[in-house]
Amino acid sequence: MAKSSNNLVNPNARDAMDRFKMEAASQVGVNLKQGYNGDLTSKQAGSIGGQMVRKMIEAYENGLK
Repeated sequence: MAKSSNNLVNPNARDAMDRFKMEAASQVGVNLKQGYNGDLTSKQAGSIGGQMVRKMIEAYENGLK
Protein backbone atom coordinates (compact mmCIF):
# COMPACT_ATOMS: atom_id res chain seq x y z
CA MET A 1 0.00 0.00 0.00
CA ALA A 2 1.34 3.40 -0.94
CA LYS A 3 2.06 5.96 1.75
CA SER A 4 -0.59 8.66 1.94
CA SER A 5 0.49 12.18 1.09
CA ASN A 6 -2.27 13.57 3.31
CA ASN A 7 -0.21 14.17 6.42
CA LEU A 8 -2.02 15.73 9.36
CA VAL A 9 -0.09 17.73 11.95
CA ASN A 10 -1.68 15.78 14.80
CA PRO A 11 -1.70 12.01 14.10
CA ASN A 12 -4.76 11.64 16.35
CA ALA A 13 -6.67 13.85 13.94
CA ARG A 14 -6.74 10.98 11.41
CA ASP A 15 -9.40 9.12 13.43
CA ALA A 16 -11.50 12.26 13.79
CA MET A 17 -11.27 12.97 10.05
CA ASP A 18 -12.23 9.38 9.24
CA ARG A 19 -15.30 9.64 11.49
CA PHE A 20 -16.18 13.00 9.91
CA LYS A 21 -15.87 11.47 6.43
CA MET A 22 -18.06 8.50 7.36
CA GLU A 23 -20.71 10.84 8.80
CA ALA A 24 -20.67 13.00 5.66
CA ALA A 25 -20.99 9.90 3.45
CA SER A 26 -23.96 8.72 5.47
CA GLN A 27 -25.64 12.12 5.16
CA VAL A 28 -25.43 12.06 1.35
CA GLY A 29 -26.40 8.38 1.09
CA VAL A 30 -23.05 6.95 -0.01
CA ASN A 31 -22.04 3.58 1.42
CA LEU A 32 -18.46 4.27 2.49
CA LYS A 33 -16.52 1.41 4.02
CA GLN A 34 -13.36 1.31 6.11
CA GLY A 35 -10.26 0.92 3.97
CA TYR A 36 -10.33 0.91 0.18
CA ASN A 37 -13.11 2.87 -1.51
CA GLY A 38 -11.69 3.11 -5.03
CA ASP A 39 -14.91 1.69 -6.43
CA LEU A 40 -16.78 4.95 -5.70
CA THR A 41 -17.79 7.09 -8.65
CA SER A 42 -16.41 10.60 -8.96
CA LYS A 43 -19.90 11.89 -8.25
CA GLN A 44 -20.11 9.92 -4.99
CA ALA A 45 -16.64 10.97 -3.84
CA GLY A 46 -17.39 14.59 -4.73
CA SER A 47 -20.65 14.54 -2.82
CA ILE A 48 -18.81 13.34 0.29
CA GLY A 49 -16.16 16.06 -0.03
CA GLY A 50 -18.80 18.69 -0.72
CA GLN A 51 -20.77 17.67 2.36
CA MET A 52 -17.61 17.86 4.47
CA VAL A 53 -16.91 21.39 3.21
CA ARG A 54 -20.52 22.47 3.87
CA LYS A 55 -20.28 21.16 7.45
CA MET A 56 -16.91 22.90 8.02
CA ILE A 57 -18.29 26.22 6.72
CA GLU A 58 -21.39 25.82 8.87
CA ALA A 59 -19.25 25.14 11.95
CA TYR A 60 -17.08 28.17 11.20
CA GLU A 61 -20.09 30.43 10.71
CA ASN A 62 -21.65 29.19 13.94
CA GLY A 63 -18.39 29.98 15.72
CA LEU A 64 -18.57 33.58 14.55
CA LYS A 65 -21.96 34.13 16.19
